Amino acid sequence: MIKFLKKERVAIYIDGGNFYRRLKDSEINFPNGVKFDYDKFIDFLLRKRKLVSRRYYIGIVRDFNGSEKSKKLVKSQQKFLSELEKAGFVIKRGKIVYDDGSIREKGVDVKIATDLIIGATDNLYDTAIVVSSDTDLIPAIKYIKYKNKKVEYVGFSHNPSFGMIKESDLRRLLLSEEINKFKKL
Repeated sequence: MIKFLKKERVAIYIDGGNFYRRLKDSEINFPNGVKFDYDKFIDFLLRKRKLVSRRYYIGIVRDFNGSEKSKKLVKSQQKFLSELEKAGFVIKRGKIVYDDGSIREKGVDVKIATDLIIGATDNLYDTAIVVSSDTDLIPAIKYIKYKNKKVEYVGFSHNPSFGMIKESDLRRLLLSEEINKFKKL
């Protein structure tokens, strides 16, 4: 009798704001105007496993003051998210809160945590790849491990989250040389 090995099912969860800020760190310094190739990045993360879901979480920019800069940011983000949707991403939208000149995302980590837990509970994946260094996700990660799911943490070598490293089954810390492979030409 021939036994067929079940291909590992993988769901990828990208914290867009967190990822973008890390790309812009001085250690990585991903150039403005150069696009990031998310398709190549997904293939890199999968390593020939079966992709069951790719999700991108982001706070939505809004035109808060009517300026040209504000309008340009809104339009640019909408175009970017539309391109991701065409590439097969599910976009999960949070809010951006503007407080006295500072900008904060609201609701993004809660959406990621909820989707991680639902995916584990409903047996939608075998492994969750979490592209975020947000330690607020650790309780959800502990729960999905309790549900016998694996967690891969993807972060940046120059600024890793030691909490995420500790709680994950596998960790991949990206080097700036690796990031350069994902520049869209």
